[in-house]
Amino acid sequence: MGGNAMETVRTAAAPAAIGPYSQAKRLGQLVFLSGQIPLDPATGEIVGGDIESQTEQVLRNIEAILIASGSCFENVVKTTCILSNMADFGAFNAIYAEKFISKPARSTLAAKELPKSVLVEIDLIAFI
Repeated sequence: MGGNAMETVRTAAAPAAIGPYSQAKRLGQLVFLSGQIPLDPATGEIVGGDIESQTEQVLRNIEAILIASGSCFENVVKTTCILSNMADFGAFNAIYAEKFISKPARSTLAAKELPKSVLVEIDLIAFI
């Protein structure tokens, strides 16, 4: 990819978009991932009923999209993390810290409801 052309990133190793958006967009040396929820890419079903298993699935989905875009967890610059219940923050944060060892900038907030009533959603910006 050259210049300022925008490219859509797609991979079957992560859930397909369930609306009018892309898994990610690449522009130059930056990649912008859409919010990922704990969907199994093969079945489209929600994985897990607790914050730990849902966070782990979200991170698997993110990793697949980062790889497809030519990036990795170490290159993540900024994350936005949305929890359905801030009481889950400690458990979420412990799993998050295992993958985001580069400690990107982050915003974390709670929302009244997330798509498909999941417990966590994460979007991010990374470089390639």
